[in-house]
Amino acid sequence: MKDWFTQSWCELLVRFALVFFCFTLWPKGVIYWGMGGLVLAWLVDGGISRFSSLVKEPLVVGILLFCGVWVLGLLWSDFAVIFQGKWRKYFILLTFIPLFSLLSKERLPWVTGALLCSYLGMVTLGSYQWAMQEMQGISLLGMSYLHYSAALGIGVILAVFLGWETLSREKRLLSALLWLIAILLLFLQFNQSARGILLATLVALLLMIILRYRVEWKMLAGGLTAIMAMVTLFAASSDIFHDRLQQAGADLRSFQQGDYQTSVGYRLAMWDVGLHGIAEHPLLGHGSGMAKKYFDDNIITYKQGIYKNLPEFQETAHFHNELIEIGMHLGLLGILAFMFLLWCWFQIFRQNQIALLGSAIMCFIFISGLTDTFLLYSGTPPFLLTVTAIVVCWRKYREDPDRIGQGYMDGERNGNRNPRMFLMSA
Repeated sequence: MKDWFTQSWCELLVRFALVFFCFTLWPKGVIYWGMGGLVLAWLVDGGISRFSSLVKEPLVVGILLFCGVWVLGLLWSDFAVIFQGKWRKYFILLTFIPLFSLLSKERLPWVTGALLCSYLGMVTLGSYQWAMQEMQGISLLGMSYLHYSAALGIGVILAVFLGWETLSREKRLLSALLWLIAILLLFLQFNQSARGILLATLVALLLMIILRYRVEWKMLAGGLTAIMAMVTLFAASSDIFHDRLQQAGADLRSFQQGDYQTSVGYRLAMWDVGLHGIAEHPLLGHGSGMAKKYFDDNIITYKQGIYKNLPEFQETAHFHNELIEIGMHLGLLGILAFMFLLWCWFQIFRQNQIALLGSAIMCFIFISGLTDTFLLYSGTPPFLLTVTAIVVCWRKYREDPDRIGQGYMDGERNGNRNPRMFLMSA
């Protein structure tokens, strides 16, 4: 009786931590409470004992290596300034380890439902703020328009993919509903000012259509035509989209005239300084946490100080480019670790026969990282990791229904030993 009571409380704690984590993804700063609860539940659930099996998953390997390189970079850093900047947020990726380990057949619907509810609530708040208050982002949650647009873009990709999945199972009504949701989310994204993230969404959609219909020319032509028609319609009807395009042109002209205190000019100036910094230490970079100090110190003298007033326009936080940001800290070593992370992330999709979704998500992450540091967003990467864990686990359960609910950690399937993190619920 005592063992049953202990197991019941343990299971209740795990489910609460999983649900709570899903609702902490969006409010600014609350994600760290969700991560703490997740780690605590993982430890109580015996997660340490399953770690040796967990590291056989490709994404876990990629995350550990990527974060390990950042720790290694501390060896050639200045410990007096390593806490400057936002580079420490890369360690949020470690959230995937306890999250993926805790998922079981009985817990999976709870996590899926909680994530769906939190996402719908976030989108509803953002839609209301845009429609009724003509504001971008979600001020109530402290969520910027960049983070909100990224969440919308991921939603578009998922809705399109799930629409194809349900269509293949003859669920036409559900498929049509999912595609309608994708269109609505894309419309909302066109009315946010995040140009780079919108471009990443569109490129990912085009990639999905090409990969899906690469041998069906008529369907491919139809899909591309539909996307182009939708983009044209939404672009023509969005005043924000027009304003951002005009602003981009004006910013470029200002940059050519020596005015760098604009959105585009600031980015181009930072990339210029960043590439110069990488060229100085191309292999190992300047060390973890050193990018901000390098920028603030060198803009005074670099190119006769033409960028020295940039901190007056915006406080230095990061380089608005994932590759340059990582390269400044860790050089080629860090960039290779980042590319390995994306490759491992794709592999966990490919191994579970969902390479189409994996390709689109990797494309979205990479393109988003060209104009901003996507993986430094507090809530969006954990959201994407949660989506990855849920989709992969659902697919594994569907492929191996006879083993669902069994507490196997190093279970065998078809004669091969594969890591299994799915524990039997108490």
